Amino acid sequence: MRSIIANRVIRSILLSAVFLQLGIWVRNFAILLYVTEQTNQDPVAVSLISVAEFAPIFVFSFIGGAFADRWRPKRTMVLCDLLSSASVFLVLLALTLGSWKAIFLATLVSSVLSQFSQPAGMKLFKLHVPEDRMQAGMSMYQTIQAIFMVLGPMLGTWVFFRFGIEAAIVIMGIGFLLSAVMLTFLPADRMEENLPKANLLADMKTGYRYVVSNRMFVYMGGFFLAAGLALGLINPLGIFLVTENLGLTEDHLQWLTAANGIGMFLGGMLVMGLSKKSKPQSLLVVGFTANAAAVAVLGAAKMLGLALAAQFLSGMMVPFIHIACNTLVIKHAEQAYVGRVTGILNPLFIGGMVLNMSLVGMLKSGLPLGAIFLMAAGLFLIGAVAALPLLRNRKLMRIETAQETFS
Repeated sequence: MRSIIANRVIRSILLSAVFLQLGIWVRNFAILLYVTEQTNQDPVAVSLISVAEFAPIFVFSFIGGAFADRWRPKRTMVLCDLLSSASVFLVLLALTLGSWKAIFLATLVSSVLSQFSQPAGMKLFKLHVPEDRMQAGMSMYQTIQAIFMVLGPMLGTWVFFRFGIEAAIVIMGIGFLLSAVMLTFLPADRMEENLPKANLLADMKTGYRYVVSNRMFVYMGGFFLAAGLALGLINPLGIFLVTENLGLTEDHLQWLTAANGIGMFLGGMLVMGLSKKSKPQSLLVVGFTANAAAVAVLGAAKMLGLALAAQFLSGMMVPFIHIACNTLVIKHAEQAYVGRVTGILNPLFIGGMVLNMSLVGMLKSGLPLGAIFLMAAGLFLIGAVAALPLLRNRKLMRIETAQETFS
């Protein structure tokens, strides 16, 4: 632990993540509550928040990844956080002038900018973090996200009801600004990182060919899509799980959410402890298989204790999958292609999730809840099957150079 924290890149990125998560979670819940209040719970207005959050992932993820491969990563991340902070304070100005609908801009702008910042962060890990500390560093990053998954909703709700939307917006802006400050302590960018050799469209085509020509990334695309489809089925159904299967009131959903967050926190710590003993492909198979079992039990549970245990196990497996995927990308994608690999794989996950979230209402009207959770468990098992070739065939773990691949 001490040696990991001593790494300048990991330390700066983790401190940046703390402030960034603070801004994101206050943004998510304060804006949700504010829009709900302003529109008298208009479902169309509330759904536009999700559109502002997810739509940029489809539009800008691959573009952002391509730019991340062309630009200097430290400068990219700092500028993105500074622009996010500036946009938030512009939204505050618009609110003071009476234009409450400008609140959607805060979510939209930060979501767009994150499509440039996230792949740049992956590239920094590739450039500066020793391979033997990479998985542990990713585990610590995941642990911070898990902590805010538990505390973030409470914090965002408390800030909004105690201080109002203006104070929430100020906290968002300060969080993004402090994130940028922490990133300034990263090592200086190498000058050669800003030497694009072709136009953007050519870079994107080359990145696509790079991904589809490497079987490991093709398999990863398969289990990224499977995981997204599975989560898209179960995420919107938590409230029905509480009210129908468990026979409890809606407010008990918070305990399932807390169990999931605590599981993620402990799972991140466990992966960090296993970082030197377990290969990421092994963590993937364990994560997908255990998650399948947990989701199947969760859909059939009639007792709160059993449901909490299943939700806890499911949450604990999330870092196994998430950290292993990021570690594989950072380790085996060439430095010049990290952004574009990330930009192609992430939309598969988000696309699968959004697709099934849009269909799950129709499925719920015709199928029992347990059947839908069994479908999600089956998708997680498909993810485990898609990950098996990485475990069995070590040749897949040797990525060719771009010149060899495209010759």
